[in-house]
Amino acid sequence: MPLGTDTKQYETPNHPYQGERIATEHSLVDRYGLSNKEELWRAQSELRSYRREARELLGQAQDDETVQRRSEEFLGRLKRVGILDESDELGDILSLEIEDILERRLQTVVYRNGLANTTQQARQYITHGHIVIGDQRHRVPSYVVDVDEEDLVEFDENSPLADELHPERAEGQ
Repeated sequence: MPLGTDTKQYETPNHPYQGERIATEHSLVDRYGLSNKEELWRAQSELRSYRREARELLGQAQDDETVQRRSEEFLGRLKRVGILDESDELGDILSLEIEDILERRLQTVVYRNGLANTTQQARQYITHGHIVIGDQRHRVPSYVVDVDEEDLVEFDENSPLADELHPERAEGQ
């Protein structure tokens, strides 16, 4: 079911107050530099949809050609974005965690590649237009970075941050 512009692209928690869930959400929001819990809930909804599709494909006859093709396309898509390893199978999708989704965001990749000191700083660099992937500027911190694009993430050559002596640059660059 395609989501329209009027529809939320995430599901909120069923129960408004669960101390353990809230504490877990706060730690994930802090660790990955998310602006609010809505971004976390979007990633959780994405993970749920991956698991739902995997269960659906696993439940169908695997000798059917169309199911086989759909499974290969689905696995290929998740391997291309780095959520799954090359050796993973359809059943491995069911054991994915929310961190696997959050690690593929541009914001996290910029931080992990050492272009920023914190995830919050990585978010700022992206939204201010200092980060490019190849020749393409990206201003969306939640952009999902493909595995083959990961090495192309760098500062825009016209950005003041491209200068290694810039005071805001991460240590050791």
